Amino acid sequence: MRNHDLHIDESQALAEAGFRFGDKGTQSSRTIMLAELTELLAAVSADATRDDYLEAIISENVLGKQTASNRRLTAQRLSELYGLDPGIPIFRVLRRLWEADSNGRPLLALLCALARDPLLRATASAVLPMQAGQELLRSSMTDAITLVTEGRMNPSTTDKVARNAGSSWTQSGHLEGRVRKMRRLVLPTPPVVAFSLWLGFIQGSAGEDLLKTAWAGTLDTGPSDLLDLTLRAKQFGLIHVLVGGGVIEIDPSGLDPAEKRS
Repeated sequence: MRNHDLHIDESQALAEAGFRFGDKGTQSSRTIMLAELTELLAAVSADATRDDYLEAIISENVLGKQTASNRRLTAQRLSELYGLDPGIPIFRVLRRLWEADSNGRPLLALLCALARDPLLRATASAVLPMQAGQELLRSSMTDAITLVTEGRMNPSTTDKVARNAGSSWTQSGHLEGRVRKMRRLVLPTPPVVAFSLWLGFIQGSAGEDLLKTAWAGTLDTGPSDLLDLTLRAKQFGLIHVLVGGGVIEIDPSGLDPAEKRS
């Protein structure tokens, strides 16, 4: 059975990598904002600084927001979800893979947002175990959110988070439909699998266990296909993999452009 438990114990190492914790998150006001992220990364060069991203959103208004306050809020929310800072490892990895994999962008965005938005992460337990074609129950989303927030969020805000999270999972491809959300299976690319392996590695998993983490569990892919995609990611020069003698060695550390390989 796939591991779908995205509960993460807070640690300094994870925080330094770009993970975010707590019982608050961007889903209380926005979705994963895939369209805005796509427009922004198309408009700003891959070697941009954090100031470049903020200037593009706020001063240059590359996202076409009508007011200055909306531009500033958009910059804040995108920063919460993705970092928008080459000093943050998870954003460095996202940006590298974004350039290499246009087809995988919805899942790349989702994986990053899951690491950085505790409220979105909470809803994974409601969405990921569903069977293809099964309808998402609003109560399963609100129950998952209430569990993480321990009832401190009022019902109207909880409902808004559930709606935004439902839209986020639709943008990633895990759900389809406007009013009635139905589960569908996603098809990951090798770079997406590499990102999931890197997230598991940062969280402390190693070797073959990287194929069994909750990050890998977001990809709706069986073990043999996941290993095949992992080997293809190796062929693309994204990660190191050795398979032999019943042992699988996987090292995704070099996925971070700042990480020097030995």
